[in-house]
Amino acid sequence: MQINKILVATDFSNEAYNALLYSTRLFAKQECEFYILNVYDRYTPIQKKAKYEKGDMAKIEKLKEESVEGLTKTFHKINLDDSNDLHRFKTISKRGSLNQVVTETTETLKIDLVVMGNKGQTGAKEIFMGNNTLKVINSMEECPLLAVPKEVAYIPIKEIALITDFKKGCNLNTLNPLLLILKLLNAHLKIVHLREEEILNALQESNRKLLEVSLKGIGHSFEAIYEFSSKANAMYSFIKNREITLFSFVYSKKGFLKRLLQEPVIKDLSIYSNIPFLVLPNMDL
Repeated sequence: MQINKILVATDFSNEAYNALLYSTRLFAKQECEFYILNVYDRYTPIQKKAKYEKGDMAKIEKLKEESVEGLTKTFHKINLDDSNDLHRFKTISKRGSLNQVVTETTETLKIDLVVMGNKGQTGAKEIFMGNNTLKVINSMEECPLLAVPKEVAYIPIKEIALITDFKKGCNLNTLNPLLLILKLLNAHLKIVHLREEEILNALQESNRKLLEVSLKGIGHSFEAIYEFSSKANAMYSFIKNREITLFSFVYSKKGFLKRLLQEPVIKDLSIYSNIPFLVLPNMDL
C-alpha cells in the first residue's frame, strides 16, 4: 500500500493553498494524484460568502461558478509551482457541508489522505485545531488527515513524534499511513508516552509490545514523560526542545485527544499552530 490519492480541501485562502503546496513537497518522491476540493453552499463553514436564502438557486449557481473559477486558478498555479512529473492534479467542486462532502468524496475515490489548511481561531480548542478540521476529523472513520497550519513552509523531516498513551491505536492498521510516510522520508519515529500512572497496566503493556511489532524495520525510540502538570505543557516542551516539525496522534471520539482538548490549559497548545500534525483514525477492532 502507498499514499497515492490525496484530497486537499481549499477555500482559496493562502493557508489552503500552502497546505496543498506543503503536501506536494512532503510527497515529492511519491507518485500521487491530488484532488483539489472546494465545497460551496451557504451552510459550508469553509466559505466566507454572504448568507443566501435557502432555495435561491440563482445565487447558489453563482457560488458554483465562483467555485469552478477558483479551482481553475488554483489548478494552474499549482502546476506552475510544482513541476514534479510524479504528480497529477484534478479539481472537484461540490455543494454541501464540508465534513459530509469530504467524507463522501474520500469513500467514493478511495482517498488515502486528506489534507487541510488548519486555521485555529481564538480560545479553547480552536487555537490548537481549526473548527473545520475538527468537524472533518469527527466525521471520518478510516482516512488519516494532515493538518497544515497557517502558512508554514515545508522543512525536510528527520523525525516524527507519535504521542500515545498505549491504550488504543497501536496496531498496524492504525499506524500504516504514518509508517508509509516514515519510510518515504527515511525519518526516525519518536514515541512519546505521557505517563499518568507509575506502571503500565496489562492492556498498555500489551499495546506497547504490539507497537514494537508494528514498527519492525522502522527506526524508532521511546520516551516516557512522568512528571507534568498538564498534557498540553508536556507536549509543548517536548516538541519545542526536540524541534519536531511534524507530530502525529491516534484519534478516537473517546480517546487521548478528546481528553486533552478538555484540559483548562489547552491555550498552551497554541505552539501547535505552527506545526503540521497527522491525525490517524483508530482502527482497533
